[in-house]
Amino acid sequence: MDDPVSQIAVIGGGPAGLRAAELLAEAGHAVTLFDQKATLGRKFLLAGRGGLNLTHSEPVAQFLKKYGPAEGLMARGLALFSPKDLSAWCHDLGFETFVGTSGRVFPKAKKATPLLRAWLKKLDRLGVRFAPRHRWTGWQGEVLSFHTGDGTALIQADATVIALGGASWPHLGSDGHWAEIFRAQGIALAPFRPANCGFVVEWSEIFRSRHAGEPLKPVTLSFAGRPQRGEIMITQNGLEGSLIYAFGAALRDAIETTGKALITLDLRPDTTTEALTARLARPRGSQSLANHLRKAGGLSPLTASLLREGARDLPSDPGALAARIKAMPLSLIATGPIARAISTSGGVRLDALSGDLMLKAKPGVFVIGEMLDWEAPTGGYLLQGCFSTAALAVQGIEVWLKRSAL
Repeated sequence: MDDPVSQIAVIGGGPAGLRAAELLAEAGHAVTLFDQKATLGRKFLLAGRGGLNLTHSEPVAQFLKKYGPAEGLMARGLALFSPKDLSAWCHDLGFETFVGTSGRVFPKAKKATPLLRAWLKKLDRLGVRFAPRHRWTGWQGEVLSFHTGDGTALIQADATVIALGGASWPHLGSDGHWAEIFRAQGIALAPFRPANCGFVVEWSEIFRSRHAGEPLKPVTLSFAGRPQRGEIMITQNGLEGSLIYAFGAALRDAIETTGKALITLDLRPDTTTEALTARLARPRGSQSLANHLRKAGGLSPLTASLLREGARDLPSDPGALAARIKAMPLSLIATGPIARAISTSGGVRLDALSGDLMLKAKPGVFVIGEMLDWEAPTGGYLLQGCFSTAALAVQGIEVWLKRSAL
């Protein structure tokens, strides 16, 4: 006689939950995917607005460093589902990928909608049952409880995967409501904090009105002795962009500790201080300082304005002025709102979980994706982390089901 089919509940229809449902269905389990929204993959579609950066092509050892304290967790996850595996998965759905100049990996179409559509069709072929408009409200005993338009639904499952995201972009579904449910069960959580977020700068009204929405590139940002080159976006309230996100955790921690984070910007990263000094030493004649900075210093209107924001009184000495251009100080005074952050840190503490992501306080319940207390910059690390933790939990479910059957 064949073994009975295990009934698995996956709660959350984002990338992590979708991938877990896919793996479980491929393993022959009966999977029901619950989501509080009417449609699935909303944050996946949001990621598609930036071209759908799936993963990164850098060596795995370097890749793992991006996860900081969660490097050990992600090492186990990537051993089961690596960046190369993610690209192969995309190919299997019928979408070729390419590696960009920065090493990031994208589908050639650079769109999330057709990829998500193909993914959902595959899940349907695998027999995954979809249960939209089911908001998870916790447990009644060992039975899962959901609020629906028709009242309360109680679901019995042999194992459960919870993938409800963090606390950013709550209107898309990841509103963090599950945190109170977990606390009531005595599950240890780290507080939510914004990650890959903007930072607040006290711009002058003139600078804000003239330059909000403009990119600053190329620029080298330095913080705590670490320089990195890239691009920054000027916003109404401060700074955003991939270069800011790369420093995000350290900047956030500094602000929480001291009330500010002081960065320096090299506004002419392709020019040495000596060469810039020589150019600025040319006779200025009747030119305004702004024109001199533009013509002799090679500064754009944005960088010239930004230089004045960093210091209202600019030095007249060419060497001192060149030094200021090469290391312009700028104070960040707050993070942007968590609801607008690309991702969050905080969530279920890793010491509340077994090595395969099962809750120690709730045997048979596994937690994946952004619910876990890890963070990484943008660049493919976020989606990869969601996919890889799904693979790790599914491996744990297989072990759990076999152990439970004995």
